[in-house]
Amino acid sequence: MKIIIAKRAGFCFGVKRATQMAFEAAGKASKTFTLGPIIHSPQVVQKLEGMGVKVVKDLEHTDSGTIIIRSHGVLASEMDEAVQKKLEIVDATCPFVKKAQEHVKSLSEAGYGVVVVGDADHPEVQGIVSYGGDKVFVVGSGEEVKLLPKMNKIGVVAQTTQSFENLKNVVSECLLRGGEIRVFNTICDATAVRQEEAKELACQVDCMLVVGGFNSANTRRLAEVCIEIQPRTHHIETAAEIDPIWFENVERVGVTAGASTPKWIIDEVVNRIEALNKTN
Repeated sequence: MKIIIAKRAGFCFGVKRATQMAFEAAGKASKTFTLGPIIHSPQVVQKLEGMGVKVVKDLEHTDSGTIIIRSHGVLASEMDEAVQKKLEIVDATCPFVKKAQEHVKSLSEAGYGVVVVGDADHPEVQGIVSYGGDKVFVVGSGEEVKLLPKMNKIGVVAQTTQSFENLKNVVSECLLRGGEIRVFNTICDATAVRQEEAKELACQVDCMLVVGGFNSANTRRLAEVCIEIQPRTHHIETAAEIDPIWFENVERVGVTAGASTPKWIIDEVVNRIEALNKTN
C-alpha cells in the first residue's frame, strides 16, 4: 500500500507563528493564559497546559500575568480589557485575521455597511465583527445577502478560511443592493491551496485520511471536499482513531491535514498506517 502525503498538510503560516509564540511565552511568567484555545488542536492545547499555560474563557478572574491572544483573534472589548488590566499581552493573532479586523474598523468609520462573509459562530468572525460599528452583517452565502437591508455603501471582507467562490457570490449579490461597493479579499491563500491539493489527491487514491481537530473549520472543510470525490474519506484527530478495516483492498492512501495540525500528529498517523501495512 502506497501512502501519499499532501505537500502542504499541516500548519499554515499564522498557526505556526501563534504556536511558536505560545511555546516561547510558556514558563516565562508565573501565570500564563490563552484567551480561548491558541489554535484548534486539542493536542497542542493539552501540551501547552502541561507547560503551565491555562486556557481561560474570559478575563473576569485574570488580574495579572501574561495573556496570549489566539491565532483567530479576540473581541475588541477583550483586547481593551487586557490593556486596562495591564496584563502582559502576547498578540498571536494571525496577520491575515488582523488585516480583516482593520478593514472592518476602517470601513465602519467611513460610513459603510459591512458584510462579513463567514460563519457567524466562529471565533475569528466574532472577533472581526467586533471591530465594526452597528451596521456589520455576517452572511454565509449569496442567498443570505438578499435578507439584508438596502445600503448605499457596502464594504465586504471575508473570514480567512472562506472559499473564493463563495466570496464572489456574496459580492455579486451586494452589487444588486448597493450603489458603492468596496471589497477586500481577506481569504488566506493557504486555505484555497490546501483544498485544491486535497481534491487532486482524493482523485488519485482509494482512501483518504484528513487529520485535524474536530473543532477546526478548515479541517472539516478539507474532509467535505475530499468526501465529495472519494467516499472512503475519514476525518480523524489522532492515529489512535484509525480503523484497520478502512484499508481493505486499498492500494493507495492519501493523507492531508488541517492548518492547525502539528507535524508530529501527522507523522504518528503515517507511522500507524505503515505499521498496519506491514502486518497485512
